[in-house]
Amino acid sequence: MESASPRPVSVRAIPVELKQLRRNVESVGSLFPLDEVTVSSEVEGRVEQVLVDVGDHVSTGQTIVKVVQTELQLTLDQQRASLQQARARLGLGDNAEEFRDVRNAPEVKKAAADLADAEQKYLRAKTLFEQGLLPKQSFDEAESRHNAAKAAYDLSVQTVENLRAALAQSKAATSLAQKKVGDSNIRAPFAGQVKERTVTQGQYLKVQTPVMVIVNIDPMRVRLRVPEKMAAWVKTGQEVSVTVEAYPGRTFKGKITRINPSVDQQTRAFEVEALIDNRESLLKPGFFVKATIPSNYVVDALFVPEDALLYVYGVYKVFVIDGNTVKEREVKIGEHSSDGVEVVEGLTQGERIAIATKGQELKEGAIIEAGN
Repeated sequence: MESASPRPVSVRAIPVELKQLRRNVESVGSLFPLDEVTVSSEVEGRVEQVLVDVGDHVSTGQTIVKVVQTELQLTLDQQRASLQQARARLGLGDNAEEFRDVRNAPEVKKAAADLADAEQKYLRAKTLFEQGLLPKQSFDEAESRHNAAKAAYDLSVQTVENLRAALAQSKAATSLAQKKVGDSNIRAPFAGQVKERTVTQGQYLKVQTPVMVIVNIDPMRVRLRVPEKMAAWVKTGQEVSVTVEAYPGRTFKGKITRINPSVDQQTRAFEVEALIDNRESLLKPGFFVKATIPSNYVVDALFVPEDALLYVYGVYKVFVIDGNTVKEREVKIGEHSSDGVEVVEGLTQGERIAIATKGQELKEGAIIEAGN
């Protein structure tokens, strides 16, 4: 008795089509904060209060740590007293501006008056001495007093110049003391979140002791590695779509802001940086990302429907129609798009591939009958 012939398999015959494909740059990288800073103390002192902790949001200029002000305030009071003393020696009131001409200083005015009086008496004595009406001793005394008054005037001018310098120094010292009092309130330099806290209440701080690490994570920086052959495909301002494992199925958008001008000779790739919107604070520094950068580079590519592919043991296969039978053929695929899947190797334009209809199964050499 003869064996029954195998029943034909109902399939859809699909031609391999040539379509235009806009190439995308596929890359991977990591997320980085927009800004990150280690905030340090600018004064010495004991921590009075720590106002924020890890994860807290801070605004620009917000006080995050307070240092005890007692010693700093006493230093400021001392400097203010020294400044007041220097102003008093120059005859300046509380609201008086510093004089520009040293001749207006009280000490110099007195010395100038003494000099004018001594000079007048000297000139009179000289006239009388030349007329023989004044003894030589009296003339010498008048001359000595004149020279002494002149020296006293020069000394008073020098003294006032020194006082002016001391006043400027005292002003600078007072301003510095005032700044240190203000610096006892350690503030956030920009808006962000606290990444790390390194101080506790009661701790004694030295100058430059780190107290907090603050990061700004909106937007986020993403740094990607792009192969050098794609250099012409990437430009600043292009849109970038990234995905992260923490939020499968969700895409985050951004734009390229910087492109490294040099290529790494080891990897033959260059770095691209983009800013990604993170208003919901879902993205975190350090996340691994997969990125897609649409380009303007368009090529002709072969496409097949995605359901025509069979994935077996790490390779993709299709069933190519050969007469009234099908043959398995291994293919290499490229990008996925709304038109199907790109085939980069294994098929030629015009070949037909078979897709089994529902409930049917294709095998090597199977006899087929074409459906719709």
